[in-house]
Amino acid sequence: MHGYRVHYYIFTHDPAAIPRVPLGAGWLLSIIPIRRHSHWEEISTRRMETISLHIAKRAHREVGYLFCLDVDMVFRNLWGPETLGDLVAAIHPGYFTASRQQFPYERRRASTAFVANSEGDFYYGGAVFGGRVASVYEFTRVCHMAILTDKANGIVATWQEESHLNRHFISHKPSKVLSLEYIWDDRKPQPPSLKLIHFCTVNKDTSWLRS
Repeated sequence: MHGYRVHYYIFTHDPAAIPRVPLGAGWLLSIIPIRRHSHWEEISTRRMETISLHIAKRAHREVGYLFCLDVDMVFRNLWGPETLGDLVAAIHPGYFTASRQQFPYERRRASTAFVANSEGDFYYGGAVFGGRVASVYEFTRVCHMAILTDKANGIVATWQEESHLNRHFISHKPSKVLSLEYIWDDRKPQPPSLKLIHFCTVNKDTSWLRS
């Protein structure tokens, strides 16, 4: 967002581990302490709650747009105002060539994230979403309430918050959909059609988190 005022919010259970990075004029970085969770599934299912609470407490007073990005990714090229919209989703890099029947939607009817075989246009990634701060607040709040409903019924959606994200975007279409340029996975061979990568995963060992 060169030429714009930018406020980074870094959510972490270990604030001391975040390096102090010098920023340009008009750019801010805030470290937001959050509770440590022992299992990755719990981290995933609590994310919508964490974001909606943060917006309600302070972000709505500080920013006009808010993008929620996984922290274990890297910017490789400019990310600019072309990404802005009321509510923005990104196509998951693992399923951009898959058929609808291959999308890993939640297929159990008992879940609030249930998607029928006849539904769905794309499979969206949970690593990137955003938009106007009021729209992101409503989106994360609704997803969080759906997750709580499932939890009360003893259900955890197949891909935690990503399943609820996809259910919501089927019922309420995003105003803008970002291409693979903004959510690429470097572990996959780059297709010829993908000329420029703005944002992508980094190689990491998550076996300790999943154990």
